[in-house]
Amino acid sequence: MRIRPERKAKGATGGQATTELVLLILFLIPVLVAFSKMFARLVLVQKMEIASYYAARRWQLESHKTLQYEAADGPLCQDIERNVACYLGFARPGCPAGNAAVQSFLSLQDMSLCPPVRTQVWNIVTLKVTTNPVGVPHLFQFQSAPFEITKYVPNRDRPITFILPSVKDQP
Repeated sequence: MRIRPERKAKGATGGQATTELVLLILFLIPVLVAFSKMFARLVLVQKMEIASYYAARRWQLESHKTLQYEAADGPLCQDIERNVACYLGFARPGCPAGNAAVQSFLSLQDMSLCPPVRTQVWNIVTLKVTTNPVGVPHLFQFQSAPFEITKYVPNRDRPITFILPSVKDQP
């Protein structure tokens, strides 16, 4: 027994699903771009954690301990800020050429790091990055607050090697 293929009804046209798919893709592309920008923001926050650790540690190791030489730490802070800006993706002189695309994609606006706040015990290093809001126009918009990470590093203590006392040293 042979099974006959079904015939299309008169007046039925092909290609309707293709049209719907094309229209759907036009809606999905901005949503995918917004999703990728949100994911890139998550990566930016992780890179900010790494960069703030670098800035705080370098400030701790290379800055002067006494306030008498505080003015001499200005170039150090500017160098740390330049290195952090290049790492995060800001397009600045001396940074890789691809940073302009990264800055544009992430909508990076401004970054501030200097000067760290000096107290009697701690140096407070705060990395602050501002961006434009992410969203699809006329559909949804995510407000963007400035991302801020604060690190506290000791003012007086320099890291020294820790030596375990041996049994021979005990009386």
